Amino acid sequence: MRKISKKRAQSIKAKQRKNITFRMNILFFSIFLLFTLLILRLGYLQIVKGEEYVKKLESTEETSVNTSVPRGRLYDSEGRILVDNKPQKVITYTKMQTTKSEDMLETAKKLSKLIEKDTDNITKSDRQDYWLRENAEEAKNLVTDKERNKIESNEELTTSEKNRAIDRLQRSKLTEEQLNSFTPEEEEIIAIYREMAAGYALSPQIIKGDEMNKEEGDIKEVTAEEFARVSERLGDPDMVGVNTTTDWRRVKNSTLAVLGSVSSPKKGLPNERLNYFLSRDYTRNDRVGTSYIEQQYEEILQGQKTVVKNITDGKGRVIDVSTIYDGKPGNELVLTIDSQVQLEMEGIIERQLLQMKNNNAGTDYLNSAFLVILDPYTGDVLSLVGKRLVKENGKWAVQDYAYGSFKTGYELGSTVKPATVLTAYRENAISVGDYMVDEPIRIKGSAPKSSVFNRGSRIRLNDLTALERSSNVYMFKIAYALAGKTYQPNQPVNFGADAFLKMRNGYAQFGLGVPTGIDLPGESTGVIGKTESGKLLDLSIGQYDTYTPLQLAQYTATIANGGKRIKPHVVKEIREPSEDGVTLGKLVKEIKPTVLNVVDNSQEEINHVRKGMQRVYFGKQGTGARAFGNAPYTAAGKTGTAQSYYKDDTMKESVRTVNLTHVGFAPYDNPEIAYAIVVPHAFTESSYKTNYTSVMAREVVDTYFNIQKKKSTLENNDSTATPPIKPAFTNDQIDEGEETSTTDEQ
Repeated sequence: MRKISKKRAQSIKAKQRKNITFRMNILFFSIFLLFTLLILRLGYLQIVKGEEYVKKLESTEETSVNTSVPRGRLYDSEGRILVDNKPQKVITYTKMQTTKSEDMLETAKKLSKLIEKDTDNITKSDRQDYWLRENAEEAKNLVTDKERNKIESNEELTTSEKNRAIDRLQRSKLTEEQLNSFTPEEEEIIAIYREMAAGYALSPQIIKGDEMNKEEGDIKEVTAEEFARVSERLGDPDMVGVNTTTDWRRVKNSTLAVLGSVSSPKKGLPNERLNYFLSRDYTRNDRVGTSYIEQQYEEILQGQKTVVKNITDGKGRVIDVSTIYDGKPGNELVLTIDSQVQLEMEGIIERQLLQMKNNNAGTDYLNSAFLVILDPYTGDVLSLVGKRLVKENGKWAVQDYAYGSFKTGYELGSTVKPATVLTAYRENAISVGDYMVDEPIRIKGSAPKSSVFNRGSRIRLNDLTALERSSNVYMFKIAYALAGKTYQPNQPVNFGADAFLKMRNGYAQFGLGVPTGIDLPGESTGVIGKTESGKLLDLSIGQYDTYTPLQLAQYTATIANGGKRIKPHVVKEIREPSEDGVTLGKLVKEIKPTVLNVVDNSQEEINHVRKGMQRVYFGKQGTGARAFGNAPYTAAGKTGTAQSYYKDDTMKESVRTVNLTHVGFAPYDNPEIAYAIVVPHAFTESSYKTNYTSVMAREVVDTYFNIQKKKSTLENNDSTATPPIKPAFTNDQIDEGEETSTTDEQ
């Protein structure tokens, strides 16, 4: 056996000691680094982030509580109240973080003896919950030992899943007799408990407020006796969480649908926007705007809720509450719409629509009509009217359909011809004053296309006469020129996509086929057709693409003001809440005109087309001269008819119909209003005889100027400096509880 020398052994031991020392140094150095990093991190958290984390810790004790801050009111342009808040007595319940279901049930039983609670909203699930809770022993026997063992022996299920499975089985075995065995008193308890359970910890839940009585059709309020009985017992041990306070409900003084709707405390936040609102510190039972103006201006109208700090003990029970922020009512909106003007215009459209429907043949598919009036220089929506026909008790009745004016599109016919002419100028397809021959257009393989006033001859006319008499052929030949072609009889057409693009780009500058930018949700832009070669001719006379009545009004306003496309808006001012209820609050923001674009045409070209539109009203052969020829004011306009198709879910095939349209502005030199009327599917094509929209338009303009004349007289005698709050123009009141939603609303 080989021996290791003593010297070598000592050398090996020295190396081992050296390695151990090196490793220990590395270990100590690593520990030193870790402690250094830990100390630095603690210092960073305490010194740099300390204040932030303290605030986060404090925020766990601060809860934003819905104390029913009044929502901002809506006024018309004259300061009349359109949407108000009506105060109401309410009884609320706030459950604590430690509240048990047994405690809530006992409170519900006590409360049921003090108030009457409507039971219409009780569900089958509510009845099952109550029966199982009140009949615990009998509920156990609903599930046999065999069934229970089978569920509990299933190793694939967690304990909570097993309990849910047993609960479902119990509920499935409850009979209708058992669920309908409750006394009226017990049903009230169920209804009260249902409201309590629906709330969130530390957030007041309305147990009883003003409720709609479905049988009698009126509002059932908390009585003074109920309010007093509950108030007297608020200190009782089994009434913990119950409170009496004052709440509000939304009340409209107008049937105008675009005012919008507000959700009820029961419905709370809409499911489709739940995350949006929760991320902005709303609670689930907050009332929010769900459509149109109420939805669009939610953040302004909502106000700021009271913030309270809940002091809890070690068991999570609230032992003290202190107010951090008192809250603030929502700001208020002054609209651009005058209630009197709106009501008068609604009356005109409603009356004319019913007359057309009841007194004319071929109106089988007539179901709506629209009117939009804009201030051409500011974009103020002065009136937004939409009416829809419905059958009630065998007779035709009318519903508000104002939102259809910006959500539905139609072929608008000859009212787009001024845009066609202006597009032709811009694209150098024609020049101002150019003449062309109006003659039937004969395309190989197709029926002749002609103007209404000229079915067979050749008439030489210029652009002004083409607008005055509404020449289709003049527009057809513009379409040829945009495509770089010249009309040749009995030849096929082959228009490229570029010609469609030029035409549509020209229309878009005026607002046709593009968003108007109105401050309301859900705007439609109509439907743009394909680039089928022969359809370019139809596009040039407004019988292909579809546009909304609001787009038609914006386009008219753009011509009226000399070429600026102004964004339309329904809100004129945002104001602070009124301090005295007599005058409007301080002005926060005035909505000023927004120019979306300026059309590329020269002022000479726009003025020339305006002159052609004036001849429509006052020319010897003007298509609107019969209605406007003797008007006491200057104005300009354009009539229109369009071939269209009607088809609903009950029909196998489409029916050919005629849309009636009319646009105009007045006075001619300095327009105050630009207006558009659309009556879709007014007649079947075979029954159409005359365009009723010209008569409507004359009545609309006459009525508007008469109202302004009377208003001017009154204003001259009014020296009030501060805008006063005025009562509603009508006595109609629509309670938010009475509102019925429609499938068209947002």
